[in-house]
Amino acid sequence: MRQIDISVIMPAYNCEKYIARSIESVLEQKVNLELIIINDCSKDNVDSVVEKYLDDKRVKYIHNEVNLGVAKTRNKGVHLAQGKYIAFLDSDDWWSNDKLEKQLSLMEETGVVISATAREIMTAEGDSTGRIIEVPTVVDYKKLLYGNLLNCSSVMVKKDVIKKYDMRYDDAHEDYITWLSILKEYEKALLINEPLLKYRLSEEGKSRNKIKSAKMHYMSLRYMGYGRIVSLLYFIAYGFNGFKKHFL
Repeated sequence: MRQIDISVIMPAYNCEKYIARSIESVLEQKVNLELIIINDCSKDNVDSVVEKYLDDKRVKYIHNEVNLGVAKTRNKGVHLAQGKYIAFLDSDDWWSNDKLEKQLSLMEETGVVISATAREIMTAEGDSTGRIIEVPTVVDYKKLLYGNLLNCSSVMVKKDVIKKYDMRYDDAHEDYITWLSILKEYEKALLINEPLLKYRLSEEGKSRNKIKSAKMHYMSLRYMGYGRIVSLLYFIAYGFNGFKKHFL
C-alpha cells in the first residue's frame, strides 16, 4: 500500500474557473499525499476540469448527494482521509510547491499538532497584490482569541486531533472555532512566516464582505461559550488588529 503522510481536503463548489490551479499546486508538493476533492453539488462544469486529473492515483473525487456546506464537507473529507496529517485548501487558493514539505518537517521535528503559514494576497485574476499577511511563529489559545491567525488554506493538523473537533456553524467562522478548540486543549500552534499560501480574493469568498465576516467572528466567540460582553471586548480587539493589519 502506498504511504500517505498528508491528506489534502478540497471542497469544490462552483469553482471551475479556479480549481485547476489549486489542484496543480497540490500535485506539485514534494511529499507523499492524497488529494480528496469533494464536489458539494456544484452547478457549474467543475466535473470537466477535475476529470483531467483523475489519472493521477493521488486524486480522489467524491460527490455529495446533497449540498452540505463547506464545514460538513471538510468533515467528510477528514473522516475519509488516510494520512497522518490533514491539510485544507480552498478551491480558489493555491500553494508554493514546498509548502507541505516545510510544514511536515516542522511538525515531525517538534511534535506540534497544528501549524500554519503566512499568505500572499492575490487578485481574483490570480495576480499578486503585493500584500503579504505575516504571522508570528507561535500562537496559543489566548493570542488566537484576539483574531484568527490561522488561515484555513494554510493549516496542517494531525488527523487524530482534528477528528475530535468537527467543523460546525456555517453562520460563523467554522474553521476559527475548530482552531480555538484545538488550542484550548493543546499548548500551541507553530507558524511559518513565509507566504506559502497564495490567497485569492475571489468574488465568491465570504471574507470579501467585511461586515458579514465581522458578524461571523463575533458569533464564533459566542459559540465558544463567551458571554456578550466578553465576546464584544474580544471583537473590538479583533477589529483593531484587523485595522492595523490592513491599513498601518
